[in-house]
Formats: sequence, C-alpha cells, structure tokens
Amino acid sequence: MSVNFHIPDFMNHLYLNLLLIKNMELFPECWREDIKIASVFGNFCGSVWNGGRYLGGNTDPRAMAAIIKTLNDRGIPLRFTFTNPLLKEEHLGDGFGNALLRMADNGMNEVIVMSPILEEYIRKNYPGYKITSSTCKQIEDIGAVKEELKKDYKYVVLDYNFNNKFDLLEQIPQEDRGKCEILVNACCQPHCPRRGEHYRQIGQEQINEWEHKRNKLNRVPYRSAEFKCPAMSLNLYEITGFETHVSPDDIYGKYVPMGFVNFKIEGRTVPDTNLLENYIYYMAKPEYQNITRLRMLNTLTRKHKFFAG
Repeated sequence: MSVNFHIPDFMNHLYLNLLLIKNMELFPECWREDIKIASVFGNFCGSVWNGGRYLGGNTDPRAMAAIIKTLNDRGIPLRFTFTNPLLKEEHLGDGFGNALLRMADNGMNEVIVMSPILEEYIRKNYPGYKITSSTCKQIEDIGAVKEELKKDYKYVVLDYNFNNKFDLLEQIPQEDRGKCEILVNACCQPHCPRRGEHYRQIGQEQINEWEHKRNKLNRVPYRSAEFKCPAMSLNLYEITGFETHVSPDDIYGKYVPMGFVNFKIEGRTVPDTNLLENYIYYMAKPEYQNITRLRMLNTLTRKHKFFAG
C-alpha cells in the first residue's frame, strides 16, 4: 500500500517538483518506503474558476500543454483547483476554464471543486474527470464528513481542524478512509475565524479580474486587493506547534496504520526553499535529510537541468 502525497504546484513549482521526482528515482534509498507523488495540484493563470490562492494574469496555451504532457508522461495527474466559492451560471462559460478541461481531458487529470454549480457542470460536460471535494468547504462536523464520503468523489480533503483528533477520525468507516486526504502542513491557525472570508475574497478577486478582461480593460494589468494575514508568511517550523500540525511520526505511526494514506502538502505560493523543506521533512528518511536537502538546493541554485532525460 503506497503512501500518497499530493503536492503543489505545476506552475510556480514545476522545476522543484520535477527535481523531487528525479531525486526519488535516482536516490530511492534516501526516501521513505512506499511513498508516491499521487498528483500535483494548482491552476494556470487565467481562469475565473480558480480558488484557494489568487492567480492573476494569463498562461500561454503552449506552456499549458507542455506542462500537462511533462507530468502526465511521468504518470502523474494534474488536479485543477476549481474552488472559487462565488461562481454563478454566467461563469460556467469561461473560455479559459473550458479550453483547459478540453486540453487535459485524457482520463488521467482531475479537478478539485467547491461550487455545486461548477461541479454539476463538469460532471455533465467533462465526465472523464475524477473529482475531489475541497477542504475549502470547511466541513467540521464528522457526520457531514461521512455523508460527503458517500458521494461520487475520488477524495475528500478533510478540514484541517480534524487533524490529530483521532477520536473523530476513528468514526470514519474503514472502507472510506482511503478516500480521505489529510492537509498536513496547514499554515492557518486552528479554527481561523477569517478563513471563509479569505476564500471569498480570493474568489471575488478572480471574478473582478475576469470582468476586467471581459470588458477589454486588460491593456492595464488588473491589480488585486491584498488580504492581510500574518499566517501567510509562516514557514514550516513556525507551524509545528499548532494542534493541527501533522508530523511525519503522525503520518507513518498513526494515520497510515489506521488506513489514511493520502496526504496534502500546501504551498502553492510559498518560495521554493520553503516548499523543499516540507518535502524533506515529510518524505526523506531522517538520516538522509541533510544530504538530500543539500543536493537539491545545489541543483536549484545552479538551475541545472537535473531532471532531463
């Protein structure tokens, strides 16, 4: 049974993620047994459907096709974060989102959803996509989680406030635990009172930019409003004291024996060095962490085509 990691991001962190994949292939002795990169989640700049993290601007379709092929050729699906909570019927015709789904519709790639109307639209028009239920839904009732797991989702990303609450996690039926995805390194404070507001603000910014472009105002770049939150700048070692932080010992000593085998590492917009430290922390064997970190940092610094071939 593999331990599956779902990692960010196929745009901002493409080089780092290819470097990770190559290092896992070349130095398997340095990495924990039976781990697998099960998906890379994120989005391309340009879709009003995007959520979770604001992405402004546009992406060249040729770059999109190349990135999709690069990861799919390595057997790794992309999972598109279509989690804008404020979508309306008028947004379903978004040319960028529909073009992306047509481009990547090969039976391998997936979507993460929050909006019921977008989920219904994708199920009807793009039935080849496996769908994941987003943690952005903020489902904090264990009974509601069990109901969500009965639906036709590949995974349900649990709210991070369930982390380490094993009395509640044990209430999830054994046969459904493989569908659960645990967000291990959440930077939000436990039970953050502004989390929902933040998701809505991001969604509104994506809509504002979409309307800006639609009204042919894109001659002037859209300027998004800033949502100020100190948690957004926290690094890995500044969150390990949170009750919601899931340590490597928790993963391999508690969660996996219980049947939870899917783990999400967030970090779509953090620096490569911060995300690399998360990869080392969660996936490298402790005795090889220093040499693995140094090897990968040296490669990142040199911009050497380590993953070629």
